[in-house]
Amino acid sequence: MTTPQGRVLIIAGSDSGGGAGIQADIKAVTMLGGYAMTAITALTVQDTRGVHGVWPAPVGVVTDQMKVTLADIGADAIKTGMLGTAALVEAVAETLHAHAGMIPRVIDPVMVATSGDRLVNEKAVGAIRTELIPRARLVTPNAPEAEVLTGKAVETLDGQRRAAERLLELGANGALVKGGHIAGRVIHDVLQTTTGEWIFESTRIETTSTHGTGCTLASAIAALLAQGRSVPEAVEEGRDYLMGAILAAKGFGKGHGPVHHGWLLDEKER
Repeated sequence: MTTPQGRVLIIAGSDSGGGAGIQADIKAVTMLGGYAMTAITALTVQDTRGVHGVWPAPVGVVTDQMKVTLADIGADAIKTGMLGTAALVEAVAETLHAHAGMIPRVIDPVMVATSGDRLVNEKAVGAIRTELIPRARLVTPNAPEAEVLTGKAVETLDGQRRAAERLLELGANGALVKGGHIAGRVIHDVLQTTTGEWIFESTRIETTSTHGTGCTLASAIAALLAQGRSVPEAVEEGRDYLMGAILAAKGFGKGHGPVHHGWLLDEKER
């Protein structure tokens, strides 16, 4: 790779409510000093209350977006989000292999929205497991996603560790199994790579403003990797950014509100 310049190609769906998906990705990457490019996989009719409709982009349009941005601007990291079908997952994996073979990939295996709406079908889950997890620099599932991908129960810290181990066995270079869905006052996120294990702790924030937290964290990590951070450094700094964004949430919407991606600007102004 050349000297990291912060360029991140994001392959994900659009959220009309602005809290998750491509919109959250662009905000997080920009706020952390990166440059965001996009290959939009779907338009969703979405707000804080749920997903009211999904309009997938043609597979060829998605891969063409990837090809032109990679050929012209290049990338220092790739981040994937919502990939609704097996055909799309396979096409994205093939395009990455052909055009971005050495670029580190952060795979956020988006399956269900915060509202509970399903975003991918079962065949797509299998394709993510076999086509995208192998060779990923980092996979960032929450507990339910980790259970689906690994077949391991993820209800405790030990379950998170076993799931992370299984993701490495499936070919990932790193796995961050998040613990926000596991009950308890303290949240543990387990990071395992081929060189070690790190366990991050944070006190649970009691809030309904959690829309887009997974997208935001994965994109923050990708932005930091694209600027030369190691995986553990990127995870730690990305978590700090997300915690600040949750604490600063403005309470928008009538459902699960978005985090405040621009909180760092507020801090600078103060």
